[in-house]
Amino acid sequence: MARCADGSLYTGIARDVARRIEEHNSNNVLAANYTRARRPVTLVYREAAATRSAAAKREYQIKQMSRQAKEALIAGAGSA
Repeated sequence: MARCADGSLYTGIARDVARRIEEHNSNNVLAANYTRARRPVTLVYREAAATRSAAAKREYQIKQMSRQAKEALIAGAGSA
């Protein structure tokens, strides 16, 4: 999950998270439409998944969460 400059949260999946964050911040072709207008983005939460399918299912679950639940997930990751 990435926090955009406007404070919004963006959720996605990637094999190379650092590269993907860099693309969101600097590449107009590869960046998501959502993040292009909300730069810079910073990584605030990540999870490992065994397969791309598992990652996509978890991404969907996170996207269904309320903002409050997402912030709790982020805060919990920092204290672990």
